[in-house]
Formats: sequence, structure tokens, C-alpha cells
Amino acid sequence: MSLHESVSAAEGVPYFTPKQILQAGSAVVPQPDGKEIPKLFQPLKVRGLTLQNRIGLAPMAQYSANSKFEATPWHVVQYGEIIKRGPGLSFIEATSVSPEGGSSPRDLAIFNDEQAKKLKDVVDFVHSQNQHVGIQLTHSGRKASGLPNYEHLEKLADESVGGWPEKVVGPSPIPHRPQGSYPIPKELSVSDIKRIVKEFGSAAKRAVEISGFDIIQIHGAHGYLINNFYSPLSNKRTDDYGGSFENRIRFLLEIIDEIRLNVPNDFPLSLRISASDNSVDDVASWTIEDSVKLAPLVIARGVDIIDISSGGNDSSARARSAFDSVHADLAKAVKSAIGDTGLVSCAGSLKSGTIANKYIEDGAFDIAEFGRAFLKNPALVNQFADELGVRINNPRQLEWVFHTDRNQIIEAITEAAEKVAALNSN
Repeated sequence: MSLHESVSAAEGVPYFTPKQILQAGSAVVPQPDGKEIPKLFQPLKVRGLTLQNRIGLAPMAQYSANSKFEATPWHVVQYGEIIKRGPGLSFIEATSVSPEGGSSPRDLAIFNDEQAKKLKDVVDFVHSQNQHVGIQLTHSGRKASGLPNYEHLEKLADESVGGWPEKVVGPSPIPHRPQGSYPIPKELSVSDIKRIVKEFGSAAKRAVEISGFDIIQIHGAHGYLINNFYSPLSNKRTDDYGGSFENRIRFLLEIIDEIRLNVPNDFPLSLRISASDNSVDDVASWTIEDSVKLAPLVIARGVDIIDISSGGNDSSARARSAFDSVHADLAKAVKSAIGDTGLVSCAGSLKSGTIANKYIEDGAFDIAEFGRAFLKNPALVNQFADELGVRINNPRQLEWVFHTDRNQIIEAITEAAEKVAALNSN
């Protein structure tokens, strides 16, 4: 019997790959040693989606889109290599909802159907491996039209390299860094604000109906447009979108509402925020107290996961790593504010599976996200399983290597020996 006859093929891809009956990254139940499964490897339900563990692949820009902001084979390989091994919650990189919204000319976008179709290649591979994948939707605001980070960490991309510096926008005409490379953004009119809100909704609809993503994350952190609006550092408007806390978060709340109108009721939604601007000067900025106030409001609007990061909007702020690169204290404050009404994920230098599991066991947050650690080691889920002494399932192509069924070898040796004995007796 051939391999193709004895093993079912995965559906949805035009080539043979074995059907993954057991989801990679899930803990074997019961564990061979009878021990309780650590919480990091326990399943978690997020609206209509069940995560096999609480390890997350954080969105990380690849700067590898083509000139039409479309996904390429790089994205299939890069994300496929990690996600096939089973992180419970995975997001591809920040993907622009607007023509002027990318952080560089090499960013992904989903403001038209063709871009959504190219992203489907990534989704189809992930689904063929019995895994889930989400997309992070963004508008880069006043930090748009930069060079890819592998060319320069903070330099403008002008028209000669495909940039659009004259189209960079923000809530107010305040550049990210005074006298820096980023341009002074054009202040958005109310009609343009409404346009971008609609673009978030349209992008979400494409992400679900064309690309087939399983979860959406709204990028509201790191100095991009949503963050620009809710922080008083970058929003000096005097209309309905500026001034008071309620006005500054209006743009975000309208985006949440618009996305919810364009996705099914059981479709999960995540929101990444900078829980603090990390400002050191005595200036009006976004603080953890603001995030605690915001958290129950976004949960009530239909957000399922609040993803905690910090910084990126104040160019004079200290780097988070200068005082505490782990955001667990911020995540814990937000988790305390929402309790069991929603979930909290946390990104930022968690260092190990043991540390992440301890925070989750202690109730600081629900999901541990990793970025750079996955870039260094696509098999990070396996590393954490080994670290915590957990037996997990692997892709079929890999499982036999880690957990060989030695009985098959014994049976083959016995069968061959019996045939040899029979021949010798004749």
C-alpha cells in the first residue's frame, strides 16, 4: 500500500501533505507520566475559536511584500515554518487597510481584493496543517512611508523608492520626532477619519471572506494611527476626536464597531494597545491608568483579547528595556480591570516557558506572546514543552522522529526473521 493510499491527504492545497489529525502544539492527554498539564499548554476558548495552548506568535513585520503590497512565497514559508509547529495564537504582520497606511513600501496591505487573495496562500497552508492564523490590521499614521527596518530604523522613504511622504496623515500636524526624518503629518479631516474607519471594516471583511483568517487583531499600539489618536501627546484636536479621554478614544471605538459589523458574531477580535507611552517628562501622555479605564469599554464593544505592549508614540521616552522589558505589570493591571469578561495577552521579553507559565498560573494574563524568540527558534513551542516536561503532539512528518513507535521495528524484524526461517527450512 502506498503512502498516498494509507494516509489521508490534507484538504485545501493542490499537493500532497498528510492530514494532521492531532493538532501540533496540543498537549497529549493524559500525559505519559500522569502529571497535570501546565496552564501554558492548556486549551483556551476565544469566542468561536479554541486555542490548543496559550503560546502566541506576535506580529512581526517582514518587509517582504511586492510593489503592490502583496504577500509572496516568503510569507508562506516564514509563517508556515513557525505555525505548523503549533503556537495556539498566531498573527501575521501589520497589514495596512489604506493605500497611505503602510509603514514602508514593503509592508503588506489588504485594501483591495487581490491583496486579500495573495494572503489566502498563507492561510491555506496554515489550515492544511490543522492550525489557525490571524491578521493584524493597521494604519501607520504619522509613522507611515518609512524605509524597511533592514535598510534604516528611522528614515523616510520618498517617492524614488515607492514612498508617499506627502500623503502621511495623523490626528494633528505633529511629527513623530521633532526635526527627525518623519514628515509633519497632514491633519485628518473628519471625512477622512470616517473613510479610514470604513477601510478597517472593509479590510476585516476581506480578511474573513477572501483570505479566510481565523482572528483579527487591531493594531492600536506603537505610535501608529490609533495610538496617535488616543494619546494626548499626538492628538491636539479640538473637535469630537480630540481633547477629552472620551473623544480621543472615539476613533478606536468606531473602528471596533465597524469591524464587528463586517465579521460573523462568533469571529474573535483582538486589540493591541500601548498600555503606556512610557513618557518620562512631566507631559500629558497615555498612562496605564488610561488603559485600565479603556479596557472594559473595548471589551463591551466586542473585543475578546486585549494585547499588552507599550511605547512607540513618544520619541523621547525611555526604552521599556531600560527599566522592565516585560509588560506583565501592565497586563496584570488590565486583567484586573476586566476580570473574566475578556482575555489579556502579553508581549515582551518573557524569556522562557517557565516564566510565561508562572505569570499565566498566577492570573497576570491569559496568553504569552513571543516575537524575536520565534525568529530565533521556529520550534519554540517544542522548547517550552521540553522545559516544562510536557509531551505535545507534532506534525506527522516530525512526530515519528521524536516519538518512534519501536513496536513497528520489532514487528518488522520478527516478520523478516520468520520468512528467513521458512526459506531455510525448505
